[in-house]
Amino acid sequence: MTLRLERRRYDDADALPLIEAVQAEYTRMYGQPDGAPLDPEQLAPPAGDFVIAYLDGAPVAMGGWRTLPDGRAELKRMFVLESARGRGISGRVLTHLEATARAAGIAEMVLETTTLHVPALGLYRSRGYDDVPAFGYYSDGPRTVSLGRSLASG
Repeated sequence: MTLRLERRRYDDADALPLIEAVQAEYTRMYGQPDGAPLDPEQLAPPAGDFVIAYLDGAPVAMGGWRTLPDGRAELKRMFVLESARGRGISGRVLTHLEATARAAGIAEMVLETTTLHVPALGLYRSRGYDDVPAFGYYSDGPRTVSLGRSLASG
């Protein structure tokens, strides 16, 4: 298994099938795709980052962060294709994104997920993410879970 992470734009041709796959997963889980606005420029340096993970040359995962108005980084579009899950890819993507946010001077990473994303919750909690006050597009959602962690320590 050869895994490599490459910085790409959110609207890159290799990202589009992954975006379609995550939106299809959201539709299966919630009855509709994610409606939160996301401009590709928000996930571009210096105020953001976006990477695609390639497994043996094929794009299988993605993730990014953007800087919020309060200076925190918000993790966005963390996703691994079902066929590539269980191999530690999401952890590698998360580690990379935390490192690039830290290098950009960001002190805290936050994210929104839901109670239905049990594996994601397990990953984030195992990495030191704790509950934070609700924020963002889905802050009033009944299943929304808002998490965050300091990036001060690796």
